[in-house]
Amino acid sequence: MVEGSMTQGAGQEPVVRTATLRDFRVPPYAQTPVPPQAQAAPPSPVPPRAPEPNPPAPGASAPPSAPPPVPPRPPHPGNAAVGDGQPEGYTPTERDLPVIRRGDTVQVRTAPEPRPVAEGSRGPLYVVGDVHGYLAELIAALGAQGLIDADGNWAAGNARLWFLGDFTDRGPDGIGVIDLVMRLSAEAAAAGGYCKALMGNHELLLIGAKRFADTPVNSGAGTATFQAAWLLNGGQKTDMERLQDVHLQWMSRLDAVVEEDGHLLMHSDTTAYLDYGSTIEDVNDTITAILTRNDADECWDLFRKLTKRFAFRDEGGAQAVRELLTTYGGQRVVHGHSPIPYLLGEVGTEDGEDGAGPVINGPHVYADDLAIAMDGGVTMAGKLLVVQLPLHD
Repeated sequence: MVEGSMTQGAGQEPVVRTATLRDFRVPPYAQTPVPPQAQAAPPSPVPPRAPEPNPPAPGASAPPSAPPPVPPRPPHPGNAAVGDGQPEGYTPTERDLPVIRRGDTVQVRTAPEPRPVAEGSRGPLYVVGDVHGYLAELIAALGAQGLIDADGNWAAGNARLWFLGDFTDRGPDGIGVIDLVMRLSAEAAAAGGYCKALMGNHELLLIGAKRFADTPVNSGAGTATFQAAWLLNGGQKTDMERLQDVHLQWMSRLDAVVEEDGHLLMHSDTTAYLDYGSTIEDVNDTITAILTRNDADECWDLFRKLTKRFAFRDEGGAQAVRELLTTYGGQRVVHGHSPIPYLLGEVGTEDGEDGAGPVINGPHVYADDLAIAMDGGVTMAGKLLVVQLPLHD
């Protein structure tokens, strides 16, 4: 995240500087508190859905006399923060990447298979993890898979390409990324394939920052604004300056969930999608309708829910995935949002003297092999992942 102070709307009282959680953690306004008894109890076979939280707004801080403790990771399908909070102002860098405890981690190297050439056949399926404005890395990764040529034009015929969301913020050229995806969508369609994209939480954040700016929203506690949250989450002023209506319209119409070849594709590793419908069509229609109504509080609630993460990582995670697959279909969930380095193990020392850092060679397969994580941590000197599905060992 980016350091900053919460901005204030006209007539608002001054607000204090916020101690923020960084990208790989659940922001305070998206955390789900876990009751003490739930932390001590053994996991149940079917973990209950977490209740909707009423957390502090990004601009609110705890009373100095009683800072809230960070709860231990709960034994249920997550959406909770990792322990051991980082100091204010911390931003992940190459030198302080986490010590990895690989355990049962499965990272799969992938290689393109020969593409079918029969006319009218369905081409191979590719997915792209979080880009976050790293246009040069995206072009290199797409080129390495043969999806674009040396001039950046679509070169994959009838291949199918899905982006999992989060095109902007933190990196240098988020609008350039959106422009590339929009152009490739037209070129792929003309070639008999397609290039499509899903809604990420940073798309919601950018839309909200543009539409609502410093308008206070009902965060449940204190004052929050989309503008402040966007800046604190890596919003780039150059992106805002170049943002046009065509970009806003394109982002606002993105689907949130799709199923392709038995893969349930979504941006966030959360079960919050279940709050928006019992079918894929219902979820997408509901979210589109929320953005169309243009209500700041309703949009904030949507952003907050889709910012939750880690639902599939710990005990009960596989059951959380099964709940989504049973509801929406598919055999595996494929998601971005949570960087693989933080799904693999705990954060190491800040100075990184032991030299241990993540080597991201491919997606992270976990939750009883039911979930595939695709955010390679490009914002943390990791890797921007573009892979073909299904994965081949």
